[in-house]
Amino acid sequence: MTLKNTICCLLTVFTLMHTSPAKSQEMDKMWGESIVKLRADDAERGQLFADGNYAMFIHWGIYSQLANKVDGKTYYGIGEWIMNPRMAGIPIPRYRELAKTFNPVKFDAMAIAQLAKDAGMKYIIITAKHHDGFAMYHSKANKFNIGDASPIKLDPMKELAEACQKQGLGFGFYYSHNQDWTFPGGGNGPKQDSQGTPATFDDYFQKKCLPQVKEITSEYGPIVLVWFDTPGNMPKKYVQELVDVVRENQPKALVSGRAGHNLGDYQSLGDMEVPHRNVEGLWEAVDTTNDSWGYAWYDENWKTPEEILHRLIACVARGGTYMLNIGPRGDGSVPERAAASLRSSGDWIKRHPQVVYATEASPWQHALPWGDVTVKGNRMFLSVFKWPASGQLYLPGLQTEIRSAKLLAGDDANPVEFESVGTWTRFSLPQCAPEDLVSVIELDLAGEPEADPTWGLDPEVATEILAEFASVSGATQNYKRWMEKFGEWKHVIEVTDWPTGDEEATGKASWEIDVVVPGDYQVALSYAGEGRLVWGVTIEGGQSIQNQQNASHIYQSFPIGWLNFPKAGRYTVSASCLDGNVKTGSLKSITFTPIHQ
Repeated sequence: MTLKNTICCLLTVFTLMHTSPAKSQEMDKMWGESIVKLRADDAERGQLFADGNYAMFIHWGIYSQLANKVDGKTYYGIGEWIMNPRMAGIPIPRYRELAKTFNPVKFDAMAIAQLAKDAGMKYIIITAKHHDGFAMYHSKANKFNIGDASPIKLDPMKELAEACQKQGLGFGFYYSHNQDWTFPGGGNGPKQDSQGTPATFDDYFQKKCLPQVKEITSEYGPIVLVWFDTPGNMPKKYVQELVDVVRENQPKALVSGRAGHNLGDYQSLGDMEVPHRNVEGLWEAVDTTNDSWGYAWYDENWKTPEEILHRLIACVARGGTYMLNIGPRGDGSVPERAAASLRSSGDWIKRHPQVVYATEASPWQHALPWGDVTVKGNRMFLSVFKWPASGQLYLPGLQTEIRSAKLLAGDDANPVEFESVGTWTRFSLPQCAPEDLVSVIELDLAGEPEADPTWGLDPEVATEILAEFASVSGATQNYKRWMEKFGEWKHVIEVTDWPTGDEEATGKASWEIDVVVPGDYQVALSYAGEGRLVWGVTIEGGQSIQNQQNASHIYQSFPIGWLNFPKAGRYTVSASCLDGNVKTGSLKSITFTPIHQ
C-alpha cells in the first residue's frame, strides 16, 4: 500500500446550482466538513480502490425511462434531477405513478458486469437510492422501490451483485443519505406526512435512511464501497451512525468522502473534474461517458476511446482513481456507443495494464505536452497521445538515470535510442505511432524517479500551460465553476480582476519555463471577456509583444504573436491584460507552438 493511503487530503468542494459567491457559500454548506483520510491501519480496505484506479459508476432509476422528456418537452441537463423544480418540477404523486410503468425488461446484470470487465474496470458502484427516494432494490424498509412499486418482480441489485462476484469485480452502492425528495422529513422533501403531521429529519432517518443502509450493507454480499452523497446540513450524529453501520456490516468497505463531517475515507473531487496537478492522499474523480449521469434521449456527446484513456491516465498520473459513469436506458439496456467506447479503451488497457493499475503519480506533478507519465517502482511509462511527426520526443528535467527505454507494441518491446540534451532527454522514435490510441514508452531507471516539475517548452508539439500554474501579482487567481447545461459542470482556475489603465500597478501572470531548443515560438492566450482586449506577453529581460483581439463569454484561443528565445535555458514569461474592458478578462492558459523554418 502506498503513502497516498496515509496522507490527509482536502476535498475540493463544488456548488450544485450556481457560481455566484452567495450561492457558492450556500451550497458549500451542503457538503459539510471536507478533510478526510484513510488511516494506515485501514490500508486493506483501500487496496482495490488505490490499486485498481478505474471503476464503473451507474446512475439508473425512474428518471431513466423519462430520458429527460416530460409532456413532450425536453429538459437539458442531468436526468436524475428531472423532478426538481429547476428541471421539470414533477409533483410527488405523479412521480410515484411513474414507478408503475418502470419495467426494465432488457436489464442484463451479467452483460453490464462483463462490460465493466471488458472496459478494464475493477468494481461497480450503482445507485441504490438517489435523491428522488426510489430504491432500485427490493427494500423491506420502504415500499417506494422497484420490487413493490414497479411491475418488475426481481431485484436488479441482487442480480448485479452476483454478476460482479462471478466476474471477479468489486461491488458497491451509491446512497443519497441526506436528500430524499419524496419521503417526509428527508432533505428537500415534504415537510408533512400523508396525515398532515409535521415531519422531521429524524423521522426520515429512523424510518427509511438507516434501515435501508442496513439492508444494502447486509443483504448483497461483500461490498467494497458505500458512496454517500450531499450531506448538506445533516447533523454529524446521523452520518456517524451510518458509517458505524458500514463498519459493522462491511468492515472492508470504504465510505465516500461525501459522507460529510470528515467521516469518509477518501477525497471525492467535484463532478466531472479531472485535476491538472497532483493531489495528495487517496482520492477519486467521478465522470460520465457523455454529458449526463442518468440516461437522456438527446445526449449523443459520447467520450471517444482516446478521451476516456486521456482522462483515466490523467487521474492515475495525478495520483488518483477514475470512476466513469454509464446511464442505462429505462429498459435497462446500455447505450451502444458508450459500450463501444468502453470496450475499445478497455482493449488498450488489456495491452498496457502496467500503465494503469497499482501505479504511482507522475514526478512532474502535471501532464506533459505530448501526454502523461505513470510510475511503478523504478519503471516509468510515458503515454504518448501526440506522436511527434519528426520522431523526436523530448522529456524535460528527469533527474534519475535511464538504464533502458523501449517502445511497447502489442507483445513486442522494441529498444529506443535516447540521449541527453542539457537537462532534457531526447528519444528517437519511428515516424509512425505503433498504437492508434496511445503509444507507450517504458523506461527502466536506476532508482526511484525524480523530476524537475518546471514546465518545459516542447520543440515538437504545442505546450499549453494553464493559468493554474502561474504566479500572479496585481490580479486575482481563483477557482471558477459553471454549468454548460443543468448539472454539466466545467471547472477552471482563472486569472482575472486585472487593474485598469489608470492604476499604477500592472497585473501579470508569470510562468517559469525551460527552453531546450532556442528560436521562435507562436504565443496564444486562451481567455474569455467582453469586447476587444489588449494583451501583452513579455520575456523577463527580453522581448515583449502585445496585440488586440476580440473576446467572448466562452474561452477561446487567440494568437498574440511570436516570441524569440535566443538560447537554451530558463526564462520567466508573463501575460497581462493591458487595455479594453480589462476587468472582464479571464485568462485560462498560454500556449507556445514551435515555429519550424
